Amino acid sequence: MSRDAIDNAKKESVRTRLLEAALTSIRRKGYSATTVDELCAIAGVTKGGFFHHFKSKEALGVAAADYWSQMTSGLFANAPYHEPEDPLERVLAYIDFRSALIDGPIEEFSCLVGTMVQEAYGSSDAIRAACDASISGHAATLEADVEAAMEKYGRIEGVTASSLAIHTQAVLQGGFILAKAKGGPEIAKESAAHLKRYITLLFKH
Repeated sequence: MSRDAIDNAKKESVRTRLLEAALTSIRRKGYSATTVDELCAIAGVTKGGFFHHFKSKEALGVAAADYWSQMTSGLFANAPYHEPEDPLERVLAYIDFRSALIDGPIEEFSCLVGTMVQEAYGSSDAIRAACDASISGHAATLEADVEAAMEKYGRIEGVTASSLAIHTQAVLQGGFILAKAKGGPEIAKESAAHLKRYITLLFKH
């Protein structure tokens, strides 16, 4: 490996450590309460190293949202909910998969971008846009299955594949907020169960 390649690998390692630290801290205590000093301590990076990779905390927030999308996209792309032949069963299996992930400490199952945008939407348009791209981009991965379900089971007045796909995220993100308010995962799992019932009734009316 060349010297340049080694240097680039080290730089990427430092950047990745900072991003991983951001995922951990922001999900645990929020964006505002997460400091650059804390991220540097968690990642084992100097403050100069932080600002070598990110010009500001806001830039780190935007990069963390993008990193979150990259990290989670592989999980969902390879998840078993894609396996059922019936498109409605795939949508319902997606909800079951999301529900199964709701377990343990809140910071381990809640969403980074959902957490971050609640704080930063009014103070950082760059972070707001990055979080929107992450949530909306994930919702878009459901649209083909919802569209196929509509083709099979019939169209529903006032409902589009894109609007129902984004509604799933509204319910799940709302469940995370309630879990934080209640101090445990049970309410979030109940919200997912209600979402599954709603979609089942919607298509089998």
